Amino acid sequence: MKKNLFNKVWKLHEVQKLPNGESQLFIGTHLLHEVTSPQAFSMLREKKLKVAFPNRTFATVDHIIPTINRSRPFKDELAEEMMQAIEKNTSEFGVTFFNPETGKQGVIHVIAPELGLIQPGMLVACGDSHTSTHGAFGAIAFGIGTSQIRDVLASQCISMKKPKVKKIKVTGSLKKGVFAKDVALKIIQELGVKGGLGFAYEYCGQVFEEMSIEERMTVCNMTIEGGARAGYVNPDEKTFVYLKNREYVPKENFEKLVEFWKSIASDSDAEYDDVYLIDGSAIEPMVTWGINPGQTTSVTKKIPLIDSLPENERKTALDAFDYTGFKEGESMLGKKIDVAFIGSCTNGRISDLREAANLIKGKKVSENVRALAVPGSQQVKKQAEEEGLDKIFEEAGFEWRDAGCSMCLAMNPDKLIGREICASSSNRNFKGRQGSPTGRTILMSPAMVAVSAIEGKIVDVRDYL
Repeated sequence: MKKNLFNKVWKLHEVQKLPNGESQLFIGTHLLHEVTSPQAFSMLREKKLKVAFPNRTFATVDHIIPTINRSRPFKDELAEEMMQAIEKNTSEFGVTFFNPETGKQGVIHVIAPELGLIQPGMLVACGDSHTSTHGAFGAIAFGIGTSQIRDVLASQCISMKKPKVKKIKVTGSLKKGVFAKDVALKIIQELGVKGGLGFAYEYCGQVFEEMSIEERMTVCNMTIEGGARAGYVNPDEKTFVYLKNREYVPKENFEKLVEFWKSIASDSDAEYDDVYLIDGSAIEPMVTWGINPGQTTSVTKKIPLIDSLPENERKTALDAFDYTGFKEGESMLGKKIDVAFIGSCTNGRISDLREAANLIKGKKVSENVRALAVPGSQQVKKQAEEEGLDKIFEEAGFEWRDAGCSMCLAMNPDKLIGREICASSSNRNFKGRQGSPTGRTILMSPAMVAVSAIEGKIVDVRDYL
């Protein structure tokens, strides 16, 4: 007793403690995409090494793949080069590759859960910062660098210093028009983009108990934006129902598996290094106003005054105002937008598309707005089309695209142009993040993006429900 899930999973995967105080950890599931893996495979070739456990590594293509016109070779020569590299590397080293021909391609943090590759108690690693997404299943998941990708491929192990654990308890129930994305942005607003340094976050409380698995993924996805190494939610009946009959979930002795998963959850008297409480019933729809996800405000409140901010945040705020052109004390309501983007590993799942489609049905995107709806995976796209969501988006004036990261980070043809402002359901609003060195990104929920696309400006989704 007195153990939290993080410490239980860490202990299960700890091979040994190293002289430098770090732990050697065995990685249960290793995920790859095309951007951070080529150098790692090259390192294996140089050392004449094989992949130690190819059955534990799974790859897809998501960052560079076009979401329109996928004919080969890709028009972007670098994208085509990366595509050829991951095709060659996975084939040569015996790694499972979910390419577009499989019908299972998509954003790595969308396809891994939908295939059942992520299960409670696992230790998951991927060369991508938003690997924390998979904590929604009661797994411990974190992003790693290219040299660590090499280490996992060669040995299935990495070394890491054990972080502390902070419990974030969100009480009450969310009000209508408030979504998981708002919860994530509220947590980052309150704790800051560095608030999680040295920690893993355990999310709990009534708000998380009431969330769907996909909503939990959204919050866990943005854990890294708050500086934490990993974020997770304890597994419960919703987790088990979601996982049952998924492709990579064992079907024999499933009930025994569930018993193990239950044992992984934090004990009722578990101890933590810190605890933070948030009143979920007080959370409003959130929008960012700056150049990091912590520069956020409720849609009905003003951009903060410089003097009201902690001294260590003022320089970044001034930098943000200089970049965005927004001013302290202004309202974000009514800000004109040029682009609306629904998608990404944060909000490109079927529930996100349903919510947005419900709000735009029978309406038209503002003539001044370019709007994109990008499913997170081929399976999400197929399901959405079976439900007729693609027609709703297209009739409203959205472009309905193929699966990929798209405009989230713009390592593909989907980019902002010049000083365009984008209402985005993605996870980062850094300078130049969406492809233009002067483009501006405002993060919000897919529902908020949908109604803002219709109006051509930032509006409060609660006025449209």
